Amino acid sequence: MANTTSHHTSHWDTLHNNGPFPLKLLQKTKLEGKANMPSEIDRYNDAAAEIRHLLQDALDNNEGFRAYGARWSMSSIAHQKDRMHYNVFMNLDLQISSRDLHHQTVYEQSNIFFFECGNTIKEISQALGAHGKSLKTSGASNGQTIAGCIGTGVHGSALDVGSVQDYVIGLNLILGPKPEDIVYIERHTKPALNDAFAHKIKARVIRNDGLFNAALVGLGSFGFIHGVTIEAEDQFLLKRYVRKIDKNIALRLATTMDFANSDFKIDNEVDANGRGKRPYHYKVFINPYTSEDTYVIEAIYKKTYTNNYPDPFTTIEKSVYKDLIHLLIKISERFPKKIPWFIKRLQKQILPDVDEESLGTLYETFWDAPYQGPAFACSFGVDHKDSKKALQLLVDLTNNEGPIPGIYAMRFVKKTEATLGFTKFPITCMIEIDGVLWKKSNQLMSLKEFSRRMIQVLQQNSIDFTIHWGKNSDWGFPNLVKDMYGAKADEWKNYRENLLSKEMLNVFSNDFLKTIKLYDASNTNVVDEELIASIT
Repeated sequence: MANTTSHHTSHWDTLHNNGPFPLKLLQKTKLEGKANMPSEIDRYNDAAAEIRHLLQDALDNNEGFRAYGARWSMSSIAHQKDRMHYNVFMNLDLQISSRDLHHQTVYEQSNIFFFECGNTIKEISQALGAHGKSLKTSGASNGQTIAGCIGTGVHGSALDVGSVQDYVIGLNLILGPKPEDIVYIERHTKPALNDAFAHKIKARVIRNDGLFNAALVGLGSFGFIHGVTIEAEDQFLLKRYVRKIDKNIALRLATTMDFANSDFKIDNEVDANGRGKRPYHYKVFINPYTSEDTYVIEAIYKKTYTNNYPDPFTTIEKSVYKDLIHLLIKISERFPKKIPWFIKRLQKQILPDVDEESLGTLYETFWDAPYQGPAFACSFGVDHKDSKKALQLLVDLTNNEGPIPGIYAMRFVKKTEATLGFTKFPITCMIEIDGVLWKKSNQLMSLKEFSRRMIQVLQQNSIDFTIHWGKNSDWGFPNLVKDMYGAKADEWKNYRENLLSKEMLNVFSNDFLKTIKLYDASNTNVVDEELIASIT
């Protein structure tokens, strides 16, 4: 039987020390050993029974329950003050055969994989690689769990692919303690797996586009994500180039995505007419404290896979030195006016080397994160057509009301179908400032104050925006989520309130959800069974 250990504690923190946050009980579930239970399906179902038991215990004690993975989120989205469950030991993957496919599926059997919630992107990439397959995209690193990625909308900068949740095609959720609380959800317009597979994992099937899209970026609040079905693709290589180019050219590309007619070209990445090819990935790095007329950019092009390529790790493993990071922390606290000077001199450690090139798989290119100490990250999504204006507003804010110990970047992501996916624009430009945590002083505003001013500046200049769910922000800013998502926020709430019982709505809620006004315990929503019904 799966075994859960419970640890009474007083606090919990994120990987990047954005807490600490109060916590009563930390729980960890380990699967039954393969020697005692050889069947993967049996071990998976045994784990589901254990989670149902834990949910019943939380209900009986009138306490909240929340799953978490690798602690990568910097917001408090993963936190629950009562009970938190560590998912990382739940890392099975179930084989999908042709017998498991829905008769109307458009997916190829060889590309469909089913992973348990605690699998990290790194583990999934290794498993897929053994089949000659790859994820379509990932975040900038590989340590997050698959459930955590989709719950917050983790993205890379794949222009025509989307975010991690956009290749998820099925969700296995545990909604409560009863056997019938296990559901398997997928889109009714694009079914993947058949009812027989769902029955193997003891789930009832709901095929419903609206419900699936709402649950896809569920903020950890649509039940316990036990497993996900993903669509992979054939293994491919990524050719990565780092260049320093005129900032106006870099920003013109950001707003137009017109690589064919740009002055920016890489010799080996042009078509037969000498026009620039559209890259798989485009990223712009911006030091807000310099007046240089050039930006460092990263362009990555997709290539057919071959075994014969040099080891990319000598290039990829270059990282920000931890001693320099800690030095920057001390300087930001004691000598804030020195931040611009210090960041300018740190550029060689913070930014990739100009003219750097590498060739590797997705798994090799977006490798382990180099720094895991105290850090902050603020990330705003805007329509790429507004990216130049929005960036200038935020850079001006950083200079005029800062300084802030961080550096900006821009990444670009295809629109998601997820109801509350922050990549909501046709092409979303994610404008990010990443850096080290600092303490408020007479000369430095707090991180929350800086986050609030970023929101205010964009609103005052009529820039439509979203915010990365897993990043730092002033999440209690008035009407923030309503302003970002409009009717979509109500739609998300409506699906959640109809899928979960009133008791489980409370169990799967947390202070973050209440702060952003997506949960109100006093709400008496009338249940609409048709809303969450399976559509044939």
